[in-house]
Parts: sequence; structure tokens; C-alpha cells
Amino acid sequence: MEQARAHDAYRLAVRVPEQPRSGSARGEHTHAEAEPSATPAPRKPVQRSSVRGQVLDALRAALVGGDLAPGEVYSAPVLGERFGVSATPVREAMQQLAIEGAVEVVPNRGFRVTERSARELGELAEVRALIEVPVMLRLARTVPAARWCELRPLAEASVVAAAGGDLARYAESDRAFHRAVLGLSGNQQLVQVADDLHRRSQWPLVSGPVSGRRADLVADAAEHTALLEALVARDLAVVQSLVREHFAGAGG
Repeated sequence: MEQARAHDAYRLAVRVPEQPRSGSARGEHTHAEAEPSATPAPRKPVQRSSVRGQVLDALRAALVGGDLAPGEVYSAPVLGERFGVSATPVREAMQQLAIEGAVEVVPNRGFRVTERSARELGELAEVRALIEVPVMLRLARTVPAARWCELRPLAEASVVAAAGGDLARYAESDRAFHRAVLGLSGNQQLVQVADDLHRRSQWPLVSGPVSGRRADLVADAAEHTALLEALVARDLAVVQSLVREHFAGAGG
């Protein structure tokens, strides 16, 4: 008894921590045991990430819409003023675009918008066709008509964007349609790879007068609608013809 009291007194004197209760591993702390932080966790990184994402979206829209011209060099501070942010999130967003191949770094100057040659665009279209065409043909044999009908709003959204000549909006609706189609395969790695190739093929879109670009977009969007109709009807011959023509024309 006396020995136990002496042991308790020793524990209080040297402030020996209590051993974890059952359910906690030795040396680990539960949330209840953690000391409260004196100051709240800083939120700046979260805010910066959010700003970076918004700037990235804005830059992508500017690239597709032609506001950032191929071959031109743009500095992060100047673009920051344009978007009402500091140069830091612009640089971070531009670094991501460099990884995606949309721009290239120009030391001490900024970033140059990539100029796509006809050959490069053709190569991208060929690779996309090699990936997407076999998948679409397989899905045409297995996916029920009701699932294809669910994608009609996406096809219609691309038609509306094309008719309005909204290049950035069309680019996003175009990719959304293809992501949805490929998503029915259940292979998310395939969807991500195909979407990356698709995005790269959209920088820049077809050059020339806006009216000419609008006509190309309208024709491209019409192929989405026709493809869905063929998929619903399970007309494999028409599906194969449409998807091959879709990529042969380097469309969306």
C-alpha cells in the first residue's frame, strides 16, 4: 500500500503522462488528447490554390478564344494585372500550361504561346482516333440506348455553343461530351489520357475569320448529335463512319 502511494506521488512530481487507454496504440494521440492550437491554421495556401485554379481556367479560355496569340510572349506581372491578381498564381498556372504543352517558358521574359503546326494537330488527331474509336465501337455494342439518351443534353450544349461562336464555351462542352462517352467504359485512366490529348488539340482552334471558325464548330457539333443517334439505334456501320470522319477532320 505504502509502495503504491509512493509510486503515485512520484508520477505527479515528474508529470509522467498517462498511458494511452485501450483503443489507442502506444505513442499515438487521439484527437481528444491533442493540445488545442494557439492560432488557427493559415488559410492562405487554400486561397492561393483557389486563385491559381481560377487563373488557370481564365488562361485556358483565353488560349482557346484567341485572346492569347500563338507565338506571342506574355509576362506573369502583366497578366496578373489583367486578372486582378499577383504574378504568383499566374506563374503557377502558366507552369501547368507549360506541362500541358500550351506554352513554353522564355527565361527572364515570361511564357510564349505554342504555335501548333498542321502536322502536330494531325498527329494529335491520329493518336486520339487510335484511343477513342475502338472504345466507341465496343461501347456501341454493349451500352443500352437509354444511357446514350442521357448524353443528349451534352451534345445539345455543344451545338448551342458552336452556333453562338463562343470558342471557349464550345471547347469545354466538346470535351465534356467526349469525356461522358468514354466514361461509359469505366476506365478513368483512359478518360484522363484522352481528355489531355483533346485539350492539347484545341490550342489553338482553327485560325481565320470568326465566321469560318463558327462554321467548323457547327459542323463538328452536328457530328456529336448524329453520333448519338447512331449509338441509340446501334447502327455500327454509321457509328464507325462518323467517328472516323470526326477525327479525320481533326474536329472535336
